[in-house]
Amino acid sequence: MSTVLPSAPERADAARSALRIAPSAPARPAVAFARDRDELRAALDALDRRAGPTGRGTRAVVMTMGALHEGHASLLRAARERADQVVATIYVNPLQFGAGEDLDRYPRTLDADLSICAREGVDVVFAPAIIHDPKPLVRLSAGPLGEVLEGASRPGHFDGMLTVVATLLHLTRPDLAFFGRKDAQQLVCIRRMVADLAFGVTVVGVETVREPDGLALSSRNVYLTPEQRGQALALSRALRAGAAAADTAPADADLTDADLTDATVADPPTASGPAAAVLAAARTVLDQADGVDVDYLELVSPDDLGPVTAGPALLLVAARVGSTRLIDNISLTLPADRQGA
Repeated sequence: MSTVLPSAPERADAARSALRIAPSAPARPAVAFARDRDELRAALDALDRRAGPTGRGTRAVVMTMGALHEGHASLLRAARERADQVVATIYVNPLQFGAGEDLDRYPRTLDADLSICAREGVDVVFAPAIIHDPKPLVRLSAGPLGEVLEGASRPGHFDGMLTVVATLLHLTRPDLAFFGRKDAQQLVCIRRMVADLAFGVTVVGVETVREPDGLALSSRNVYLTPEQRGQALALSRALRAGAAAADTAPADADLTDADLTDATVADPPTASGPAAAVLAAARTVLDQADGVDVDYLELVSPDDLGPVTAGPALLLVAARVGSTRLIDNISLTLPADRQGA
């Protein structure tokens, strides 16, 4: 499931109601702001001292690249609900941007980001100017998980992402780490890294937050013109169409690869039965959309991004609308394909 934002009038009504009935809450200490490793260490030590002799309790981290929106706020709220201490990191990671990508124009809104962190009860914000040398000698590798889907279009992206995530886990020393499900491949890679390298942290996935019309929140949405924003809705429509096909496709559906009309890009399609029905339904929506240049549409296992024919699955799409590259996904369940039995 995804989280859908209330409309503007609904948000205004809720705010007015909250002002009328909300009891006064005890003031929280100001957010501690750390700009380098030494300041972070001092801020975390002060946070632990403030906890007193009972100990710090549970610490959570939410890693972001800034330009915070309601999707990030939902991560911070989820962390606040489950942890005694919440650390947010704000770092535009150059290691995960490839040549020709939007590193230089990626939105940077630190003052607004700090206001959101304060509103959501964050204890420490770590916003370093740099974490690694531009070309570190040692980097983590995402392996095969980082070579498909986004990795096929953005070589090295997941290696750079994991290198910085691992560093931030070491620096912040959390018990829980919260990441959005919208970046599904990133979440799979991080979970595998944490398991393989025994980080001792629990990775928590948080549902995608969407606008009322279905558009998944993304910091890159600010690049879209009003016309392009309307065109971008084809991604979420396609995903919903695919999920609906999974709900209605009989287990012995006889659709095969021939029905897909190039439904996948990364590899030759191998889907059949319900999986093929899902891809065909989503592809139909994308084929009819104006202004949407599809990079890939794939149906994969949520555990290892491999092929899936039955049970839990992820339907993922990536496309360019104008010059803006967008990704989205939806979770679904495929009925058993009796043809393959």
